[in-house]
Amino acid sequence: MTRLKNESYYDKFSAMYEQERHKRYHRFLDESELTAARPYVTGGKVLEVGCGTGLVLEPLSQMADQAFGIDISRGMLSKALARGLKAAQASATDLPFKDNTFDAVVSFKVLAHIEDIKQTMSECTRVLKPGGHLVLEFYNKNSLRHLVKVLKPAHKVAASTTDDQVYTRYDSLQDIKNYLPTNVSIEKTVGIRCLAPTYHFFNAPVIGPVVDKVERSVQNTPIGRLGGFLIVVARKL
Repeated sequence: MTRLKNESYYDKFSAMYEQERHKRYHRFLDESELTAARPYVTGGKVLEVGCGTGLVLEPLSQMADQAFGIDISRGMLSKALARGLKAAQASATDLPFKDNTFDAVVSFKVLAHIEDIKQTMSECTRVLKPGGHLVLEFYNKNSLRHLVKVLKPAHKVAASTTDDQVYTRYDSLQDIKNYLPTNVSIEKTVGIRCLAPTYHFFNAPVIGPVVDKVERSVQNTPIGRLGGFLIVVARKL
């Protein structure tokens, strides 16, 4: 199976990326990510690595004093720029910013698709000010979501692309610790989608609101370590 380069995949995906973002599941993801980031971005200078079409960068820019985004895909960026957001095309492994520039660096739904993750962590840390925070989302190896991924057949993620054509990595918390530079210390973790094995539970008309409420209630508990999406909050020393 030939894997697509990230830039090519996201350029293709950009045309349909927002088609289902209004549904409960995607609202739940975005709102959970923003809730996790809010204490570290409010009033500061913030970078979102992998900003996509700007659906998270837009509310981040309302919380922060200054918010910038980078993405590898021109297709995705065109939509972020149309929203009036400050964003540029760049690679997460080579950020076009000086050392110690940002109060917070955040990244959601992206890092699992970057093969050179250690270089990405090094770059995110380099542009972060001492005392600043990384708010980074990984796909969790120790989750129901990963188990379903292993067992299910490939499915479409774009018009002519299935998920097995896209590089995707699932990590344990120990894996994540190993990716981070030595001058970074993890302060907390937040688990997103801890109990529901598939996203369909969120969008169901009757049980959906209940699933949403229960999932939000366990994000910052020990159950959160089972989240399909694991957000790590780390501070630069």
